[in-house]
Amino acid sequence: MKIAIINGPNLNLLGRREPDKYGTLSMENILADLHRDNPDIELSYHQSNHEGEIIDTLHRLGYDEPVDGIVLNAGAYTHTSLAIADAIAAIPVPVVEVHLTNIFARETVRHTSLIAPVCRGSISGFGAKVYQLAVSALSL
Repeated sequence: MKIAIINGPNLNLLGRREPDKYGTLSMENILADLHRDNPDIELSYHQSNHEGEIIDTLHRLGYDEPVDGIVLNAGAYTHTSLAIADAIAAIPVPVVEVHLTNIFARETVRHTSLIAPVCRGSISGFGAKVYQLAVSALSL
């Protein structure tokens, strides 16, 4: 099984950015744990601060280099990007939306996800564990 993880804007700063909100683990730490806990799953990782690159990655993983599932933390694009929602809807690969924080306990603008309606499911509020929960859900 192949699962891709895509992180959006500012998530390249995990472990350093607002550790009280996002935790102290870097994405490298999270990926090491995912590889250790899922030895039978081929995991790939992609991160971009640019909306178009995220869309291009979704298209590529949906058609040109297909995977069995995608874990997507679109960051703030979750609440603003119809283009990313359209890219998810355009591909046949199931996508699980994740957020480290509980988006419903944050600012009102973060309570609406434009991508949730086109995702298989959404997981938020469990810190770095959201990635493992999403991988588990996709591997059922």
